[in-house]
Amino acid sequence: MKNATSFNEAGPDSQAQPDSVALVVGEDEGGRLDAWLAGALGPELSRSRIKALIEAGTVAVNGTAARQAKQKIQPGDEIHLVVPEPEDAEPAGEDIPLDILYEDDSLVVLNKQAGLVVHPGAGNWTGTLVNALIHHCGDSLSGIGGVRRPGIVHRLDRDTTGVMVVAKTDQAHRHLADQFADHGLTGPLERAYQAIVWGKPQGLKGTIDAKLGRSRDRTRRAVRDDDGPDVRHAVTLYLVRERYAEKPDGSAAASLVECRLETGRTHQIRVHMAHIGHPLVGDNEYGAAFRTKVNRLPEPARDTVAGFSRQALHAFLLVIEHPLSGETLRFEAPLPADMQHLREAFAAL
Repeated sequence: MKNATSFNEAGPDSQAQPDSVALVVGEDEGGRLDAWLAGALGPELSRSRIKALIEAGTVAVNGTAARQAKQKIQPGDEIHLVVPEPEDAEPAGEDIPLDILYEDDSLVVLNKQAGLVVHPGAGNWTGTLVNALIHHCGDSLSGIGGVRRPGIVHRLDRDTTGVMVVAKTDQAHRHLADQFADHGLTGPLERAYQAIVWGKPQGLKGTIDAKLGRSRDRTRRAVRDDDGPDVRHAVTLYLVRERYAEKPDGSAAASLVECRLETGRTHQIRVHMAHIGHPLVGDNEYGAAFRTKVNRLPEPARDTVAGFSRQALHAFLLVIEHPLSGETLRFEAPLPADMQHLREAFAAL
């Protein structure tokens, strides 16, 4: 045990990061400075954050600034740690409307609209979800890795709508990231999507187990059967919920499909559904060969489908464990208006 621990204005159980911490190494303790601090501070600071603070010179051992995370400490050593206020995020906050489903001191859950890029990047340095959240959350962001920014633990494509969770603290970010990495194998995590696809998949339900990697176009993904360094295992479960204009031979014009992920790869549902011959309606990246199907539809469905300018994919369900309370939280978002209109157009065939 540590012989003494003191926090300025915040106790060790506080959700706020401390400004200053004074610790004494216990009689039976020692070893690497970063590892010892990680154990002493618990979830308050990640080990990578502690290492950064050591390298920045804000950690002192017996009054002398430590410069290496691997520095050895001994029983009785006095450790002093100063945690600076989180720096402002490099992206600027922007007043972009958000549909907030839930928010507390640890996280934000929202229903993302179509056309909103999640994170700033090449060609999209402004107008992103991160810009919107920096503005919305303000000073309630306690800092992810020392920067006052939202912690993104999963993404939705620009034109995919639906439920997303974003962390507001370092602790919540690590806990949520662990849940997504586990894919719900040992916890309550669930992710489910609704997609409108061309045709009708074989059977009412099925499993698509096909590895994904980069395509020749590096912005796209493709099913791969090799073991290249970028290839990842990917599994999608699907369930046919509705069939539109079904014919006696069992075929259909389109179907509403529920998809659940056992893995979370870039463009996974879009690539997997195209791989089995049923790309998403409106997906010009992975379903371009199906564009001519629109011309065969009767009016007024033809105009509705032709005017649908994004992939018909909506993340309608997210179940997570709250990173602090451990409570299981369930969030649902109904089909957005454009997908509902598309669904009704197909249902009227």
